[in-house]
Amino acid sequence: MKAVVKQEPGYDKMDLLDVEEPEVSGDLVKIKVAFTGICGSDIHTFKGEYKNPKTPVTLGHEFSGEVIEVGPEVTKFLVGDRVTSETTFETCGECIYCQEKDYNLCAHRKGIGTQVNGSFAPYVVSREESCHHLPENVTFQAAALTEPLACCVHAALEKTTVTSEDTVLIFGPGPIGLLLAQVVKAQGATVILAGITKDKPRLTLGKELGMDYIVDTQAEDLSAVIMKVTNGYGADKVFDCSGAVPAVNEGLALTKKKGTFVQVGLFAEQKNKIDEEAIIQREIEYIGSRSQKPSSWEKALDLLAQGAIDADKMITKIYPLEDWRDAFETVMAGNDIKVLVQS
Repeated sequence: MKAVVKQEPGYDKMDLLDVEEPEVSGDLVKIKVAFTGICGSDIHTFKGEYKNPKTPVTLGHEFSGEVIEVGPEVTKFLVGDRVTSETTFETCGECIYCQEKDYNLCAHRKGIGTQVNGSFAPYVVSREESCHHLPENVTFQAAALTEPLACCVHAALEKTTVTSEDTVLIFGPGPIGLLLAQVVKAQGATVILAGITKDKPRLTLGKELGMDYIVDTQAEDLSAVIMKVTNGYGADKVFDCSGAVPAVNEGLALTKKKGTFVQVGLFAEQKNKIDEEAIIQREIEYIGSRSQKPSSWEKALDLLAQGAIDADKMITKIYPLEDWRDAFETVMAGNDIKVLVQS
C-alpha cells in the first residue's frame, strides 16, 4: 500500500512510498482509514523541527475509519464498526501514570504516527483499548477532529473546570484555539478569543462559532475589553493556544487574581522569559496541559454527538492521499483552518 513516510530526519525527507500493509495480532484492530487531519506536529516533522518521531515512519494520528479485521484477543469491536483511535499505541503499563490511565505521561509511551506507523495510509492498526466507537450522528470527517478536540477537552475540562459563571480568554485562533473555544462555550462561559491581524479570517470564524468577543490585539486594546467585561477583575480562566511568549505575558497580566492560566500551546524554545512576577503577585494557578487521556476522548465524542462542536466549519479543505504534499503546503500557507487527507 502507499503511505506518507518520513524517511529520515531533516527538512522534508518525506514521500509517498510503498510499504507493507499492517497485520493484526493479539489485541490489535485494523482500520480502513477514511480521513486524517494534518496536525501542527506533522508540519513540524515535515520541517525537521519535531524530534519525537523515529524514522522511517508513516505519519498521521488524527483519523477515523472502519474496522476491517481484529486480532484474536479483541472483544469490543467487530468488522464494520465505525471508529476513531487515541494516539497511544504502547505504554509500559506499570508506572503510576499508566495505573491512573494518564498514558500521555508514561515515559515509555509509543504513539501512532510518531514511533509506530500512522494513518496517512489506506490502513492503520491500533490497540483495542485505544479505539472508540463513533456515535451514529458523527461523520467520518468530524471524527477525524476527535484527537485535537480531546486535547482541548483535557485542557478545559480535566486540567481545570469551566462554568457558566466564568469569563474565559483564549489566545491563538488556530484549530486548537477554535476547538477549545467551542468546548468552553459549551459550558456556558463568556468567551473572548484573541489573535493578531493576520488571524482575521480565523477570528471571524470564531465569531460565527458563537464566541462573545473577538479581539485583534494589534488593532484593539485587549486589556480594555477584558476589564470592561469583567468589571476590572480580569479573566477567570486564560488558555494560551499560541505558544507565543508575548501572548502569554499579556494573558498573565489579564488573569484575575487567584485565577487560572492553562498553557496549551507549545513554545518554539524550551526556556522563555515568562512574567513569573504576575504569577506570584496575582496568585495565579499556572497549569501545563499535555495531549489527552482516554477520558478526554469519551467527552470529546459526546460533544461531537451533541452538536456542540461545528466540525463542518472547521474543515476547510480535503485532499486525496496522493496529493498529500499539496495538503501540507496548504496548511503551511496558513490560510485554512483544518485540512484533511482522504485515504
